[in-house]
This record gives sequence, C-alpha cells and structure tokens, in this order.
Amino acid sequence: MDDRKFSVLIAGGGSTYTPGIVLTLLDHLDKFPLRALKFYDIDGDRQQKVADACEILVKERAPEVEFVSTTDPETAFTDVDFVMAQIRVGKYAMRSVDEKIPLRHGVVGQETTGPGGIAYGLRSIPGVIGLVDYMEKYSPNAWMLNYSNPAAIVAEATRRLRPNSKIINICDMPIGIMDRMAAIVGLKDRNDLVFRYYGLNHFGWWTDVRDKTGKDLMPQLKEYVAQHGYWLGDADKGTEASWVSTFKKAADVYALDPSTLPNTYLKYYLYPQYVVEHADPNYTRTDEVEAYREKNVFTECARIKTAGTAKDTNFKSDDHATYIVDLCTAIAYDTKQRMLAIIPNEGAIANIDPEAMVEVPCLFGANGPERLAMGNAATFQKGLITEQNCVEKLVVDAYEQQSYTKLWEAMSLCKIVPDAKVAKDILDEMIPANQEYWPELH
Repeated sequence: MDDRKFSVLIAGGGSTYTPGIVLTLLDHLDKFPLRALKFYDIDGDRQQKVADACEILVKERAPEVEFVSTTDPETAFTDVDFVMAQIRVGKYAMRSVDEKIPLRHGVVGQETTGPGGIAYGLRSIPGVIGLVDYMEKYSPNAWMLNYSNPAAIVAEATRRLRPNSKIINICDMPIGIMDRMAAIVGLKDRNDLVFRYYGLNHFGWWTDVRDKTGKDLMPQLKEYVAQHGYWLGDADKGTEASWVSTFKKAADVYALDPSTLPNTYLKYYLYPQYVVEHADPNYTRTDEVEAYREKNVFTECARIKTAGTAKDTNFKSDDHATYIVDLCTAIAYDTKQRMLAIIPNEGAIANIDPEAMVEVPCLFGANGPERLAMGNAATFQKGLITEQNCVEKLVVDAYEQQSYTKLWEAMSLCKIVPDAKVAKDILDEMIPANQEYWPELH
C-alpha cells in the first residue's frame, strides 16, 4: 500500500444510511485512508441534520480528514476520487405512492419490483445521470459507485446514455444474504465464501458456494434454506417484521429450483399473490421505515449535535458499506478482489442478451470490473431473466422516447402484473402522481 489518501463524496448525504457509511469509512482508514469526506444533497435541511452529527464523528475519530457538507455541485464534486451515490428521487413520499397505488389494484407494491420499481426507475434515471455529469465535469478521473435504486433500470439507462462513464452499479442485497450464508455454515462473513452467481439485480441465483479450502457448502446451505429460508432464528431478534417474512419466504422460492440458492427478492415475482395477501395497503414498508429507522436515525443525530460528542453513539458500521469500502480499495490498489457488480453481459451468461445489464462476479482492479464467465443460464432462469430484462429495457425506452405505450408495455410484460388492463389502470394513476418527476409521456 502506498501513501495516497482519498477524497470521497457521498451523494445523497441526507440518507439515513449515511452515518453507518461514515462509521465504516472511519473504521477502515488503515486500508482505505481518507483526506476528505464530502456530503452532497439537494435537500439541504435534511442533509444538515445528518451532517451536524457526522461532522462530530469525523472530528473525534479522524480530525485530519477534511469534512464538507454542501448543496453546491461544484463544491461537492471538485477534487474527489470516489462518489458513493445513494439518492432517492422523491424521497419517502414517492416511495409510499409506489407501494400503495399498485396495492389498490391487487398488485405487489414494492420500491424496486413491479410497477413501483418501474415508477421509481423513471424518477431515478435523470437524478443519477445528473450526478455522473457533475462528476465528469469536476472530477473526470473519479469513479462512481452507484447503489441508488432501482439499480437494474438505472444500470440500463447509464449503459445507454453514458456508455463511457466510470460508473459501477452495485447492490448490497446479495452481500447481506452471503453474510447470512456464512453464519449458517459457521464462518465469519461473506469474505470467507467463494461463490458463483448470475442474474439481474434483485433477480439472481447462486449456483455454487464454497469455503476458501474448496469445500462445497451448497448441501449444508440447501438443507438449511429448505427449512428456514435465510432466517437466522434468535440472531434475527429485533429485525423488522417485513424482513423476517422475506427471509423465511426464501424457503418457498428455493423449492422451485433446488439446484440453486435464490435472491430473496424473487418472492415478489414468484409468489405475488402471497405478498399482496399479506400486505396492508394502508401501512406499507415506507411507513415501517419512517416509524422506526428514519425516526431513530434523526433522533440520534439531534442528540449528538446537542451533546457535542458522538463517543456514546448507538450508530454502527453498516454491513453494506463495508462492500463499498472493499470496492474502493480494490480499484485504488488494483487488488483484483472478487465481488458482484451489475455490468453489460457480453458473454458472462452465455445464453442471455449480450447487452443485458447482468449481476455477476467480477474481479475489481484499477480499470474497474472484469467479468467472470458463469456459463449458460438454466431454462427456468433464462426465461425469467429474459422477460424481466425486457421490462427494464422498455422502461428506458419509455424514458428516452417519452412513450406512454412503451411504459404500458413494460408494466404489462412484468410478471407481477396480471394483465394489460390492470397495468393501464396502475399507469394512469401513477402518471399524475409522478408529474413532477417523469418526462411527459405521449
């Protein structure tokens, strides 16, 4: 390791995940040293609540690191090495709309899948493209690690609209599941696993999981998942009810193809009626997040500011942020670490569209990700991937062409939506709700 220090910008500094990311960065200064940490958000008031607390955290734990919080793009994006993008266009108010409108029509209401994910995707595209443009204008040699949702649609849009940009689209969900796998087999964490995985974002399967000695862990994992899903029993005490349900439901998803291990989000596509039947259309995941996570984070930020110290904070390093730090480290020091990313297929899954934005293992180094070949997708997976990828392409078509028909086609093709009439009813209700964010459709 050389003596370089890096400047990192968190775009979406007002996120409730920001304190956990900051703590993770501070906990890993030995392998990824910082010279500056910046926050950028278009909502200055929300960001300031988080920044006041995080500035104290930084001063107490790493006073040598410059801290900046701003709503000015030039100040934010100038002289940065890495941009960590985690924006939510429309914030929780629009997430609530994404969840509740489909449920009124008997369809899954979820922020990254189905009609809700499509709506969110149309809002996210211009937001993320704007961040890329700021980065290329003010710090053209920087890398952007984007984990703004819905990552699959955003990745397809950046592939088309900014094909030469240094943006890597990533997701923490498979990372969290692999930490659970490690716990199931008695290992420390995901870094003790060697894996093969393929699919789309929130839409994939593990085909092989081993420890670093080469021992096949799939039989033990399959036996456990068949009974419990990814639920860890007592270790999941305090986990929100909606996530407990999701982890347990993986057992039913696994039953459809016992030769692989599934991503938890597949429950929305394979068991949508179950999801709708167990949903409260008046109290969705957004309400749960606002009542617990958002309230707790902003309360703790205010307490730190009032106390003038963060030495007794209950904020903790964020598991998904350790993945981001690992990525930055791999690129900065050319380590060739094996990690997942959402990239153009180009043969990684041999029998899938070469232009599809797939999620596969890559080796990360100074030039970014180098995809690894995962072979052919099985017939079941190939069918699901092809259908869902076409949905994502149609959404970006709709954005580029400002096409009502393309967006209606996307919603009609989506496996979660029962028919084109329901798709049209949902779309027609979503258009006025999103008029501030979507392009005008014709």
